[in-house]
Amino acid sequence: MLEAMASNAVLAKARAMYGRRLTREDFQALLECSSVGEVAGYLKNKTDYASALSAISESSVHRGQLETKLKQKIFEDYERLCRYELSIGDKLGDYLIIRSEIEQILRSLILLQAGTPEEYLFALPSYLQKHVQIDLGRLSQIHSYEELLEALDHTPYREILEPFTPRDGKPLDYTSLENALFSFFYKRVFAAIGRYSRLGTRKRLEAIFQSDIDMENFNRILRLRAMPGNNKDFIRSTLLPLGGLSQKTLDRLLNADTPEKATEIMKRTKSGKILRRISYNRSDQIPGRTTYQNCSHDIRFSTHPPVVMLSYLFLLRIEVHDIITVVEGIRYRLTPDEIRSLLVGGIPAVSEEVLMWQYQK
Repeated sequence: MLEAMASNAVLAKARAMYGRRLTREDFQALLECSSVGEVAGYLKNKTDYASALSAISESSVHRGQLETKLKQKIFEDYERLCRYELSIGDKLGDYLIIRSEIEQILRSLILLQAGTPEEYLFALPSYLQKHVQIDLGRLSQIHSYEELLEALDHTPYREILEPFTPRDGKPLDYTSLENALFSFFYKRVFAAIGRYSRLGTRKRLEAIFQSDIDMENFNRILRLRAMPGNNKDFIRSTLLPLGGLSQKTLDRLLNADTPEKATEIMKRTKSGKILRRISYNRSDQIPGRTTYQNCSHDIRFSTHPPVVMLSYLFLLRIEVHDIITVVEGIRYRLTPDEIRSLLVGGIPAVSEEVLMWQYQK
């Protein structure tokens, strides 16, 4: 009985927090801002981000500081939900923590390759340190790939990264390295999902992550096929494992003559049906927009607390991503319409008709 009460509390709390999300009108107001300070001021004074941004000075805030505070809210909301049902958080924690660790490793690596590793220190997300295994302070001090490996001692990441050590003057194979890290991530996530006792919960969580993988692989196929010199074997080597697409379907996608034919093939798959209901300008928008629609449906209609909690976290990540996109657009003097076209969930809202269609399916 107590377990049922806790589960119901998670459902109610997550949906209440989702109800305080940014509206279309909020995003329209953000698009009309002309500086990072104006964006921070609007979020601080008129939205649910007030607490997260309470210590920020609107007159001196910079992009990195704002991004760190926004991402910190994701962890704070996760911890808030865990107070209602710790066992849910224990299992889902792998998703949030491992993904954050991988993002920090890749960010450090990108700065190292660019010859500016010291920049990591200026936007070091100190709030993360109490959650993650890796020493973020050591990541901020690296000046070589060997030092990166040393900073990852006593973590599973050293073993993953070691085979990619650049040798004989050859450049780092960043794509394969990134793939290895995310393969590790998804294996850990599916292992965590397997610990749920309710079959319905396991199946829906697996479907969410398999859709995530399938859409990312579809994006990679479309994007890499459009680049000259990429043969099918190379493209296949970049695809993530553990998705729901069969080998036969992947072969058909790789052999499609045009993006349009590949899209028609994808629309006939279980995870690809949703492509009939979303719009996108570039293939890299597909994963985010499909996740947005799937989770917008689940947070309203699912009766599984872990699914609702995960959907909330996914949607919050997308919202934070969209805010950062607005800030970047303002910095680069893009027009509001140009920025709007880049958003995942801020303006292209999901209609109730679409959500009900998904529910009936």
